[in-house]
Amino acid sequence: MTGYRDCIVFLLAKAHQRAQGAFKQRLQPLGLTTVQGLLLGSLLEEEGVSVGDIGRKLSLDTATLAGVLERMAASGWIRRETDPDDARVGRIFVTEKARLASSPLGEAVEAANLDILGDFSLEEKLLLKRMLRDMRE
Repeated sequence: MTGYRDCIVFLLAKAHQRAQGAFKQRLQPLGLTTVQGLLLGSLLEEEGVSVGDIGRKLSLDTATLAGVLERMAASGWIRRETDPDDARVGRIFVTEKARLASSPLGEAVEAANLDILGDFSLEEKLLLKRMLRDMRE
């Protein structure tokens, strides 16, 4: 029988806890949660995407995404608009507040990545990212 120290579920869970903690710590000064930080980073790369598209992009279910978007709109990070061609489709745009936070958000991501991956070689970092992407799909 495989012991817990070699159980992939245990190892991934502990790695997830460490990664979440590092990112959460870096986002606290901005007043963002980890999910909000990832969502905002995604929108800063490509805004005006539909709610459905951003849910698929970030692998978030509709219920979770609806709550996150509602809180981010109330906090002034994003604005929601109805698609002029299809009133059933909501599109998400960043606000000036979000644009001003772009640089600190990028720095938070870089610092969290460095905290988590700092002891890995470039090859190890690339391999880990590739394996995690493969697991996600």
